[in-house]
Amino acid sequence: MYCDSAIYNKKKNIVRAYGDVHINKRDTLNLFCDSLQYNGKTQMAKLWGNVRVRDREYKLTTDSLDYDAKLSQASYRYGGRVEGSKSREVLTSRVGYFHPDTKNFFFSKDVKYVGTDIHMTTDTLRYLYSKQTAYFYGPTDIKAKEALMHCESGWYNTETEEGTLEKNAWISKDSSYISGDTLIYQPLQGSYTGFGNVYYIDSTEDLSFTGNYAFSSDSLHYTLLTGDAIATKMMKDDTLSIHADTLYNYKTDSIEVLKAYNKAALYSDGFQAVADSIVYDKNMGCLELHRSPIVWSKDAELKGAFMDMELTDSIINRVNIYEKATILMEIEPSLYYNQIAGSNINAYFKNNEIHQAYVNGNAMTIFYPEDEKSTDSTYTKRRKGMNRLYSSDLRIDLDSSEIVGITYIKQPDGAMYPMSKIEKDEQFVPGFNWKPHLRPSSKSDLIAPKELAVIVEEAEIEN
Repeated sequence: MYCDSAIYNKKKNIVRAYGDVHINKRDTLNLFCDSLQYNGKTQMAKLWGNVRVRDREYKLTTDSLDYDAKLSQASYRYGGRVEGSKSREVLTSRVGYFHPDTKNFFFSKDVKYVGTDIHMTTDTLRYLYSKQTAYFYGPTDIKAKEALMHCESGWYNTETEEGTLEKNAWISKDSSYISGDTLIYQPLQGSYTGFGNVYYIDSTEDLSFTGNYAFSSDSLHYTLLTGDAIATKMMKDDTLSIHADTLYNYKTDSIEVLKAYNKAALYSDGFQAVADSIVYDKNMGCLELHRSPIVWSKDAELKGAFMDMELTDSIINRVNIYEKATILMEIEPSLYYNQIAGSNINAYFKNNEIHQAYVNGNAMTIFYPEDEKSTDSTYTKRRKGMNRLYSSDLRIDLDSSEIVGITYIKQPDGAMYPMSKIEKDEQFVPGFNWKPHLRPSSKSDLIAPKELAVIVEEAEIEN
């Protein structure tokens, strides 16, 4: 130790030093201050006035400091500043504890870290200088070169910018935002991983996701979600929501495809659907529904082994139904249904309602024509009977779920049954099975609706 003047109490083994005090430890650690008191028995020192601590890698400045020479640790309680000699990083706080030998720092109250491309504020922080890693123990905000982040605990590497953020964590980067209970950020790989209550949004696509697990890769151009996963696409006049066990979204400059695997379900105000898997091509406005899908639109229920749909925004233009295709329309609840069946059906829509259908192969239709009667004061409708018609191919025109015209293309046949003569085994097309209980009634109904888990098995038995 060097100083201008000193007082030594031999009995108590206490040294008091004044003026340009300098302590050197093994030529690696230097302490400077205006005055100092050192207890040789406890090996505790108190430094006051213009305190500076330096080694080869950092410099600490504060007004007063407690230093334990035995444990090689120091602390300040009235504000301090740590600067990296080589890294150009600066860390300030009201309270600080550090271990010069291990380069382990603890900071609390009004903690701020400023690096070359990083700015960090938090309540409590432990900084391991040798690993360039900060550990958080309170509300923390991070402004990195390409992202803004927030959490209440976790860690962050100031060199690689990798980190794990926990408790109310979120990351905002360019047009994307992700939040969750725990987020893992790996910017060198261009990826995020989220666990628990994950929410992800891409504002350029008006597309958002929720789930219990998520992985997003900028370099590989995809996002994957599982666990009560829902994708929500904002459209001009509606919102399209898709749920499945696994959601996979792939996006490049020319391709935008969303795939929903295993027990998929879709909800919008205009139409709803369930299937084992759904593929949505956002550029083409095309939906593919695989493995025994069902689509509901207004009063119609469409089924088949496979379907593809052409959309404009949230409006259905056309639905193609393949293999054992049926269209069922309930006209009197639990009693009568207008029905169309065939090998394949091409259905055309106006305002999400079927207005025309082409049936190709084994065409069959069952419908109940109406007889209208009006007087001066009343207007009534009466079902005349049941029409059961067959043809190789048919074209059917509809209005409000009522069949208003049929064009036989090949080999027509059929019969008209009065209402009193209808036999139950003649009343339905082959494979008839009305399933309104599977229809999602809201976005929240997409998450594990009661019977959705058995829909594929049911449909396969039916087919």
